[in-house]
Amino acid sequence: MPRRVLQGTVVSTKGHKTIVVNVERTTKHPIYGKIQRTSKKFHAHDEAEIGKMGDVVEIIECAPVSKLKRFELKNVVLAAGDLVTDTASDVQA
Repeated sequence: MPRRVLQGTVVSTKGHKTIVVNVERTTKHPIYGKIQRTSKKFHAHDEAEIGKMGDVVEIIECAPVSKLKRFELKNVVLAAGDLVTDTASDVQA
C-alpha cells in the first residue's frame, strides 16, 4: 500500500523533534454541492528539527513513532522567510 504524502503549514514546533502540520483540503458537500474547506492537524517527526513556524512542508506516512506521530518530515517546500516578497525597500514613491 502506498504511503500518503501530505502538504501543509507548520503551526507548532514546541515539541522535541516534533512539528504540528495543518493540512487543508477541499471537499464537495454530498447533497448541496458546495465546496468546503476542511483542515486537520498532524503530528510529524522532525529528526533534524529543520521545520520552522510558517514553513510549507511535505510529510510522509510512516510507522508509529509515538502515540500521536504517524508521519515524518519529507522536505521543506517553502520556507517562512520566503513568503514575504514585498518589502518597504521595493516600493517606489
